[in-house]
Amino acid sequence: MSHPAPSRDTAARGPAGQIRSRAEEAASVLPPLLVQAQQLAGAVLLGEHGRRRSGAGDDFWQYRPVQQGDSRRMIDHRRSARGDQQFVREREWQIAQTVHLWVDQGHSMRFASDAKLPQKVDRARLLALASAVLMVRGGERVGLTGGALPPRRGNMQILRLAEHFTTIDDTAYAPPEHRALIPHARALFISDFLGPFQELEIALTKAADRGLRGVLLQVLDPTEEMFPFAGRTRFEGPDSSFSHETLKASALRDRYLDRLAERRDALEQLCRAAGWTLGLHHTGDSAQSGLLWLYHALERRQ
Repeated sequence: MSHPAPSRDTAARGPAGQIRSRAEEAASVLPPLLVQAQQLAGAVLLGEHGRRRSGAGDDFWQYRPVQQGDSRRMIDHRRSARGDQQFVREREWQIAQTVHLWVDQGHSMRFASDAKLPQKVDRARLLALASAVLMVRGGERVGLTGGALPPRRGNMQILRLAEHFTTIDDTAYAPPEHRALIPHARALFISDFLGPFQELEIALTKAADRGLRGVLLQVLDPTEEMFPFAGRTRFEGPDSSFSHETLKASALRDRYLDRLAERRDALEQLCRAAGWTLGLHHTGDSAQSGLLWLYHALERRQ
């Protein structure tokens, strides 16, 4: 006995239709960022980035607990048999080729002073993903801080990163994530770094204690550097939790610029103490110039 085929509407409401709908929705978001990142990475000359060779770099480095995303073949069964926990055997070259990423996706990053300029978060995501494309092409493992996406190689990892960069953090200033950092690896943190300084200080101190070296890239809108406001102006916090209206905005300029300079000095001192590199990128500049700087800065960290 034959049964009528389900209608398109019925199929669309079923599990398969829901999965397809979610996939189509994700696909509509991911390609633009991926295409931009791949094009941007392609514009940068890929030098000898990463060390894909044997020799001293193949020496044993450490055992570490298994993390989410590790395959079963990575487990060292002899070491794991000594206790209840499973361990992975890592070699020196694997550590040197590992990079952790953190991109601030909080409310403060969703600012653009002009419709012709990208939001800070969009530029930060693009630079982070393009950097990941370059590093994966060079044979390196790239992942996120926090353990949600452990470092891996391959195009699938780039897709996972792109998917992560479509999420939104509801906090005004997202604190840097510093969990699950692999000792003696490298890291890239991108933010405006205008939020509470203590959170960043804790993150870099913990990273330095684990032997990580990395790069802080501060992304700012040109208006945040110039403070061109005058006359009656209303200022609002990143998440609209507070506001301040003044009749003479120009009177605030010197105090604002002094505070911004103090923050820059604090970032420089923190990076020096941790052995990290500090960079500054404006959304009014080309993304290619930002990626070129990041590419060379990360090579120096290696």
